[in-house]
Amino acid sequence: MHIGLIGLGKMGGNMRTRLRNAGVTVVGFDHNPDVRDVDSLEALVEALPADAPRVVWVMVPAGDPTRETVRAVGALLREGDVVVDGGNSRWTDDEINAQVLDERGVGFVDCGVSGGVWGLDNGYALMAGGSADDIAKVQFAFDALKPEGDSGFVHAGRVGAGHFSKMVHNGIEYAMMQAYAEGWELLEKVDLVDNVTEVMDSWREGTVVRSWLLDLLVKALEEDPGLSKIRGYAEDSGEGRWTVEAAIENAVATPTIAASLFARFVSRQEESPAMKAVAAMRQQFGGHAVRAAQEEGLDPASADASDPV
Repeated sequence: MHIGLIGLGKMGGNMRTRLRNAGVTVVGFDHNPDVRDVDSLEALVEALPADAPRVVWVMVPAGDPTRETVRAVGALLREGDVVVDGGNSRWTDDEINAQVLDERGVGFVDCGVSGGVWGLDNGYALMAGGSADDIAKVQFAFDALKPEGDSGFVHAGRVGAGHFSKMVHNGIEYAMMQAYAEGWELLEKVDLVDNVTEVMDSWREGTVVRSWLLDLLVKALEEDPGLSKIRGYAEDSGEGRWTVEAAIENAVATPTIAASLFARFVSRQEESPAMKAVAAMRQQFGGHAVRAAQEEGLDPASADASDPV
């Protein structure tokens, strides 16, 4: 069993190790010479056996890097070979990539991969889209990468189904993380609970809110009580936006996922322009006090805030 792997970052590098631990021969390429096995895509393809369908798995950033890599490696393959996009590509890109490869008779599989840095030991949840024939050619890699047991891998449907499934998975992840985060903040805010971390730790067994995300939050709180070392700023990698967009296009209400996405946008503001407008309107209709904008030597907290309503 042989596979070519392009992209040996945090995920790709660990995937190479897990594949090798399962007895799969992996030839890896990366722009970083310290981690790659070969110096070019041409050398990667040449290193794969010519007497069987060749499988090349791509793990590079979504968008142009993935599109360009798929086209470049596809031009080096022959009829019957397969390219797997295991990155976080938008599902609408998959059909385009499949069409480009199909012109050469090369198959395409899109695979949503979840597991993060823990996947090396725990295995990766894999959601694959593509034809049954192409999926079968990659099954040895799926079996090596997935967790032990019956769950962890699914042939989700035709091309695009894998990344669409992973997109919805990540949208749900946004909402779950936001709920845990809001609950933690409320527990910390009220001067009542003696040890918030221990309270959340108690939820990890026997409760309906137990999950791996909760385990990771408790681990983070144990390492940094109060999370004082972390700035309250959260990026979004795209899948949350795409989930909300797909919900709008299909008239599916996803208010919780949408709210969790917008909460991340709020985290990037030093000050909220929208709240300035709210304060201005309250002053206009009710004469409510507003806090002055910060000026040289003036602390906004010292401004008139006598009316808290």
